[in-house]
Amino acid sequence: MDTVSLQELETAINWWRTRRPAQGEAMSLAPEVAALSKPYALLIWHHAASLPAEQLSEPARAALAIWRSSST
Repeated sequence: MDTVSLQELETAINWWRTRRPAQGEAMSLAPEVAALSKPYALLIWHHAASLPAEQLSEPARAALAIWRSSST
């Protein structure tokens, strides 16, 4: 996992959202979705297509790894 693309983050977020939908009256995001949403938003903000994987937080890396392993 050298780089993570905007498309990968979006797909992983959607995958997690179907498995762990927002909960409660406040519609709080699942931890995995929240972890992936920050780098996703930063890529959009900076008009970037990808980012180095080492820039992801540990929770985001873990959520992405689980999504990737489920896709194989």
